Amino acid sequence: MNKPTDLARIPVDHDDIDTNVSSNDSFSTVLEARLSRRSLLRGGAASAATAMLGALGLSGCGGSDNDTAPAPPVVVTPPPADKLLGFGAVSKSLADTVVVPAGYTASVLYAMGDPLTAATPAFRNDGTDTDHENRAGDQHDGMEFFPLSGSGAPSTSAIERGLLAMNHEATIDEKLSAFFLHPTGGTMSLPRPGAEVDKEMALHGLSVVEVRRNAAKWETVKESSFNRRVHQQTEIELSGPVRGNALVVTKYSTNGTKIRGTLNNCGTGKTPWNTYLSGEENWSGYFTRAATDDAARGNDKSVVSLKRYGRDQGAASRHGWETGGADDKYARWNLSKKGASLDGSDDYRNEMNGMGYIVEMDAYDKTRSIKKRTALGRYAHESAAFGMVVAGQPLAVYMGDDSRNEYIFKFVSTALWAAADATAADRIATGDKYLDSGKLYVAKFAADGSGQWIELSIANPLIAAYAGYKFADQADVLVNARLAGDAVGATKMDRPEWCSVNPANGEIYYTLTNNSNRRVEPSGASQAAPDAANPRVYTDMKGTTAQVGNPNGHIVRMKEGAAGSAATAFTWDVYLFGAEAGAAAATVNLSGLSADQDFSSPDGLAFSTATGICWFQTDDGAYTDVSNCMMLAGLPGKVGDGKKVTLNHARANGTTLAVDTYVGQAATADTLKRFLVGPVGAEITGIAETPDGKALFVNIQHPGEGTAAANAADPTKYASQWPSNAGYGAGKRPRSATIVITKNDGGRIGS
Repeated sequence: MNKPTDLARIPVDHDDIDTNVSSNDSFSTVLEARLSRRSLLRGGAASAATAMLGALGLSGCGGSDNDTAPAPPVVVTPPPADKLLGFGAVSKSLADTVVVPAGYTASVLYAMGDPLTAATPAFRNDGTDTDHENRAGDQHDGMEFFPLSGSGAPSTSAIERGLLAMNHEATIDEKLSAFFLHPTGGTMSLPRPGAEVDKEMALHGLSVVEVRRNAAKWETVKESSFNRRVHQQTEIELSGPVRGNALVVTKYSTNGTKIRGTLNNCGTGKTPWNTYLSGEENWSGYFTRAATDDAARGNDKSVVSLKRYGRDQGAASRHGWETGGADDKYARWNLSKKGASLDGSDDYRNEMNGMGYIVEMDAYDKTRSIKKRTALGRYAHESAAFGMVVAGQPLAVYMGDDSRNEYIFKFVSTALWAAADATAADRIATGDKYLDSGKLYVAKFAADGSGQWIELSIANPLIAAYAGYKFADQADVLVNARLAGDAVGATKMDRPEWCSVNPANGEIYYTLTNNSNRRVEPSGASQAAPDAANPRVYTDMKGTTAQVGNPNGHIVRMKEGAAGSAATAFTWDVYLFGAEAGAAAATVNLSGLSADQDFSSPDGLAFSTATGICWFQTDDGAYTDVSNCMMLAGLPGKVGDGKKVTLNHARANGTTLAVDTYVGQAATADTLKRFLVGPVGAEITGIAETPDGKALFVNIQHPGEGTAAANAADPTKYASQWPSNAGYGAGKRPRSATIVITKNDGGRIGS
């Protein structure tokens, strides 16, 4: 009998999906309005970052909606003696190597398959390796550095020893289903062998690895008791309002309190109490549904939810894990209603409702539970950035939903910050205090440079009366945060990726990677018209291929009202627009990028607390005929430091659609430079640093992407052989890996 084709293994960009068919106009009702920018320009100096936590990776904002409210105290940090961005800009590159500026060294530190225990054999890198539950996972993504004192105790200031906590988003060359992991490319049809599925499931999740500086060289500590892996068989608690709700009842957890694994982890965050946050991003594609499942469910509202999150009936799964065998660990990937129960306790119809959250882990303590913080909502999470930490005020966590035409979110804690909690002994219990109760908001941007945060509450009349989906309770609102965003008319954005908070003034930055579904005249509900915060629609040629929409992406920044973390109003502008240097200045290259600065598809983003540099990285397909993906260093300004620009888009009928937007100060050679270019096929992602800013950790993800599956065993046909061609490890199959960058004179990175 012929095996059916594994449709999930046909190349597809899992990051470029769109299930938002809501009628939210993304300001289409005000596109042609000429409104005053008064609200953007009013106000005084921005609030400064707190100096309370020396090693806090993401810190940020302050203020009040009341213009007469007193500003928080400003903490002034003396300027550094060395000049920032003093390095020579790196040129664009198509070489299969990591390029950094003269005077810097980039060394491979930790690659997929590296052992995490002394008993685990060295990685052969030929597809025959086993014991992946005790090895580095694949597709290194977001990460955070947790300092360790000389005695091995948690620290906020140690600079020579620490833990790297890391996301492992997917498997090598996700678009061709992990063929580098198997000796001859793996099984390309269904059913999949259980042994292959087990290996792939083990490579997803999180890892913690101890690193230390040995003389001038950084190295991992293979025998460290801190080392660990979290994978698809690891039990994780559901915490917060969704815990115990009927929507998360499954055969594995009949009381709806737990789930196995964390999936497709992308961006990260670090809490003020020194724990690790991980965002679950494109998880829906791992699941399948039978072609008759809508009827089996009685076409109830769960069908609406499943479709909004990208799982139509008959949808093929990404890797076919559900076909690995009869064991329950494979059955969970099939969402079809199979059982007779009313609550789903005899099948996995509700399994996907347990994915899509911010996950909290204590990197220092293996004995503490890992928890999914459901109060922060369920969607394609990227990073989680904390606003300004002020004693006696609530905490804010900023997040984005990385799919075309999705939304920007903020969570505000019910609990007010107590400074003593920064050093609490039970860090996960502290997370319970601040992350399990609060308000979730979604952003709506206005055409005059202002915006508002709209609470996603069952008490909101727009949500309670929404015709598209009947919400039962607040847990339902959180599980279906996308539908709640639809209900309140949130602004459709160009794939909100990572976010971070400028420690100098508390402003929030979001990378908007790109959007192939922007159109001057949208055709169908999945397309969106340009608006002030997502203003560009243009054609970018890649060879003979026309790329339409917003192919190069941009970075938006937001300033909270005077109430700071609790503000419900903000102002905004665009920090930088991605573009080719030679693109039209009036319509595409609005930031005036030169050849030393031009970039496409910004993704990873973080501010250095040591230098204040805004680091951002690219995950690009639009400009890769000219350069591999890259990392840039910018000196951020502030919201309102630029100007208003009007873009005139030609309509088919000969008229013009005018869209006002707000562009930050034009980039100069002193404020923006390309710092790194990666190897062939790789995304650059993940940014972490030692507290002194003298060691920078960066991840190189899926080098060699684009290699044909048929060439899995032929190194001469690999698109990349990195990092083996850099002298690291056995074999020639490309591997995702963490590099560490140091300055040859021992100075701070970026100076």
